[in-house]
Amino acid sequence: MPPTAESPPATRSTVLPRLALLAAVVAVGVGVWLSGAADVLSFETLSTHRAALQDWVAAHGVLAAAAFVAAYGLVVGVSLPGAVWMTIAGGFLFGTAAGAAYAVVGATAGAVVVFLLARTVFREAWAARAGGALARMEDGFRRDAFSYLLVLRLVPLFPFWLVNLVPALLGVRLSTYTMATAIGIVPGAVVYAGVGNGLDAVFAAGGRPDLSIVWSPEILLPLLGLSLLALVPVAYRRWRARHDR
Repeated sequence: MPPTAESPPATRSTVLPRLALLAAVVAVGVGVWLSGAADVLSFETLSTHRAALQDWVAAHGVLAAAAFVAAYGLVVGVSLPGAVWMTIAGGFLFGTAAGAAYAVVGATAGAVVVFLLARTVFREAWAARAGGALARMEDGFRRDAFSYLLVLRLVPLFPFWLVNLVPALLGVRLSTYTMATAIGIVPGAVVYAGVGNGLDAVFAAGGRPDLSIVWSPEILLPLLGLSLLALVPVAYRRWRARHDR
């Protein structure tokens, strides 16, 4: 694909800042990992420090919510494992509704960081190597990007970090990506925040929460139903296109 006015050829003056930005994000992720901070995203940490965390949240409501959203955004932004436990912790500390809302805001903010980074650092190289078939795939995905992204967010078949990355390489608009991400992760956030809201009983029984709940028919079937609804506009446009020829 030849360079266009919208995608000028890369020069050293444009490549070096992008690589520096990528290196900075990678350094943050590696630093968090090596520091052991990622290890706190676990059931054991939440169980051990639950009283202290609850007291701190009760004493610093707004600050606690802001800190939770920022921490969630950092976890997603540098693609650390443990986002599920962050959502569960949000439900435990803030309740199902507030915990899910804070998780959605934090996860969406972190996902936008990954999207912008991928678009800034990798998009040009991807476009330069895209052949005719790949370019047509990009056009098809962009045409129905909201519906496709909604399905990918609703049904967690692919890693969250991968769904953050690929739309940027396929030229999806930031507004479309942000809206589909925020809406699509709401059901999962509510489920896991609800699990967190019931942790007191789990702690009292000395057990562990069942994280496979999202794959139970009661949860999965409605998610699949929502995914099919999200694909209705795509199917309709395809049907109209065939009949308008």
